[in-house]
Amino acid sequence: MNRTVVISGGAAGIGRAVAILCAGLGDQVTILDKNEKTAREASEQTILCGATGAIGLACDVTNEAQIEHAFAQIYDQFGAPAGIFASAGIDIGGLIHEFSLEQWRRVIETNVTGVFLVCKYGLRYMLDNGVAGSIVCASSPAASVAFASGGSGPYSASKGAISALVRCMAIDYAARGIRVNAIVPGATETGMMWNNVPRDKISEMRKQLEHEIPIGRLAQPDDPARAVVWLLSEQSSYVTGSHLVCDGGILAKASISV
Repeated sequence: MNRTVVISGGAAGIGRAVAILCAGLGDQVTILDKNEKTAREASEQTILCGATGAIGLACDVTNEAQIEHAFAQIYDQFGAPAGIFASAGIDIGGLIHEFSLEQWRRVIETNVTGVFLVCKYGLRYMLDNGVAGSIVCASSPAASVAFASGGSGPYSASKGAISALVRCMAIDYAARGIRVNAIVPGATETGMMWNNVPRDKISEMRKQLEHEIPIGRLAQPDDPARAVVWLLSEQSSYVTGSHLVCDGGILAKASISV
């Protein structure tokens, strides 16, 4: 039986890579994204890659009514989800004393409230239909350490909250056959990776990162995506409440040279 997999933020980056890999397994794939055009384009690509069904829905993860409506559409077309990857997120850099309340709310509402709402409605359909499945949420090394470049307080706070939420959900739903884990991707070649880097500095920064990352390169979206697909699969059936680090060795490395 084909699984139904829902991916928020699935039109680009790691989310899109997960969608394509799930399509290759014959899953029914739903992509949620704020941009309706790119969501539909990504869903069409998953069909070409082997998905047995796919839809792309315009959906703001901070809007509960839109999330509720999206999951109702998914259920009507494919049934209850068996896999969810909550990956929609933003990164706005800045020092706390200069950060506006509006910016703070944008980061927290997108990264934390968005994950909460996707999990809330995904869990409802899974529980109501007796589906034993897997949820993966996108955390970050920033949940555990501050970025060396600084100015990551709001983003780090949001990812720390996601990590805490994952642990709690894992305990709350384990007895119902639902596993909840986090993926912890490191520096990955996505659009969001360079949000806080001036365009004319990206090439220089990429070379610096390649020198600093123990494996010697930035990840491609497929790298963490393969880890997510494993967490969504039955191959990880005894894994819940965990954080799968896929960062090229960043968190294992001391920040000083001696």
